[in-house]
Amino acid sequence: MIFQNPIFITHYMVPVVTFLSLFALEFVLPAEVLSAMNSENGAVELAQFFVIFAALLVAIWILISARGLGNKWLLGYIAFAGLCCTYVAGEEISWGQHIWNWNTPEYWKAYNDQHETNFHNTSSWLDQKPRIALELGVMIGGLIVPLLLKFKPSLLPARFTILYPTAHFAPIALIVLVITIFDKIDDALPDIVIFQRASEIDEFFLFYFVLLYLLMMRRRML
Repeated sequence: MIFQNPIFITHYMVPVVTFLSLFALEFVLPAEVLSAMNSENGAVELAQFFVIFAALLVAIWILISARGLGNKWLLGYIAFAGLCCTYVAGEEISWGQHIWNWNTPEYWKAYNDQHETNFHNTSSWLDQKPRIALELGVMIGGLIVPLLLKFKPSLLPARFTILYPTAHFAPIALIVLVITIFDKIDDALPDIVIFQRASEIDEFFLFYFVLLYLLMMRRRML
């Protein structure tokens, strides 16, 4: 049965049900509850951390299991993904500050606009720009690449076939696109608030895409 298919559950059911649930909560929860849910230590940000940390563990699993393959560029690709996951996971909890609640050194407060021990609040090059790159990667990998594989496979280099996501990633990419549009609407029309913090919801699905992508790479490489 389709509901017992792991791919259907992970790539279709989980993201769609999660998105619809979060969308519904925006209308039924009081504003203060939504604020707590979307706060620095709220449920959404904790979920982000656990998802991207799980992706990091998958990357490490691949590197340990596939070290004998001899494909240096592919292992380097997974290693780079693992380093990115490490950075994002650390930044999500301010490298432990959100858990152990240490005080930010005075000299660092001058550089960090939220007075936290992280890097992404010090420069757009460590925050918005990497996020934009990831969003583009999800859009291209989840929507454009599957379409090219189906209708114009000759446009994609055969050498990198192992890297190309399947069409099963399209629902998550579409959700990211919809949330991004909602975020732009919220910015343009302040009186319309679809998601109180659309960027936080967006990040959760971006990280979920990364987790599933690395699981796909593990199946293909091992």
